[in-house]
Amino acid sequence: MIPISVLDTTPVVQGGDASQAFRNTLDLARHAERWGYLRYWLAEHHNMPGIASAATSVVIGHVAGGTSTIRVGSGGVMLPNHAPLVIAEQFGTLAALYPGRIDLGLGRAPGTDGRTAQALRRNMAGGDTFPQDVIELQSYFRPAEPGQLVRAVPGAGLDVPIWLLGSSLFSAQLAAYLGLPFAFASHFAPDAMMEALNIYRSQFRPSAQLNEPYTMLGLNVCAADTDAEAARLFTSLQQQWTLLRRGSPAPLPPPVDSMDGLWSAQEKAGLEHALSRAIVGSAETVRRSLLAFIAETGADEIMMTSQIFDHAARLRSFEIVAEIRDGRFDPH
Repeated sequence: MIPISVLDTTPVVQGGDASQAFRNTLDLARHAERWGYLRYWLAEHHNMPGIASAATSVVIGHVAGGTSTIRVGSGGVMLPNHAPLVIAEQFGTLAALYPGRIDLGLGRAPGTDGRTAQALRRNMAGGDTFPQDVIELQSYFRPAEPGQLVRAVPGAGLDVPIWLLGSSLFSAQLAAYLGLPFAFASHFAPDAMMEALNIYRSQFRPSAQLNEPYTMLGLNVCAADTDAEAARLFTSLQQQWTLLRRGSPAPLPPPVDSMDGLWSAQEKAGLEHALSRAIVGSAETVRRSLLAFIAETGADEIMMTSQIFDHAARLRSFEIVAEIRDGRFDPH
């Protein structure tokens, strides 16, 4: 099976706090390393009571320092929130501390609401400068040239693979044009997935970083011992997303036996559409669905996210998928 990686938002659970979330993140990363996951990415979000990874590069350092072999990176850093030089310095620092283990995934969205985006004080004049910012960021990782007035120290000359992340066709086109690996957010925006993949693959131009197109797809997976238990665990994410769509973001709530009365018919339909690619079930259910998804999309890599309230159950979800990937799960 193709490589599988981890996307972690460092969830803050109801009744918990950020300190606990960071401990759980490092524990999951250590388990993921032992179970053979390829990379462990953290996501930048702001003003979200249920997400503790706002200072993404800091959390990356926490995870990389507590592990030894797994690649660690951003999934992603929201570049419109930052000066490219600052990101080059941050990830240059990480790459100097943990050589050969740091990835830099870049997103184009602010990763928050409009008011918080204003508080971040980037690009307030308007206009989309994302392509230029990516190119500027790339330039800071090249070896410094004589007479170069602005350098990333550390950063210049270091190996920091850049990925483009997206949920639309824009980033697919830009990734193809720049010859960068492309990660699509099919875990929450499935509609444009196949078209984005086709555009990226058909328009890809080889670069110094990458000779051939390389695609990674985000995927919600909630695996448990039975289909019923997995469906129950999945209600935590359903509740959290319902609240988010109402404009009331909240910590990850405990699972419930039924979502009846917790969402309207319209909310249910909208959320089920957004999460239509989610794989929820027992090991055999997940195995069949995962193989079908890979065959349909031709993905080179899967990035699995699993928003589960109970930490032990969340670990078990990732363990089941590792067993499936390695062929250690026997459906008979």
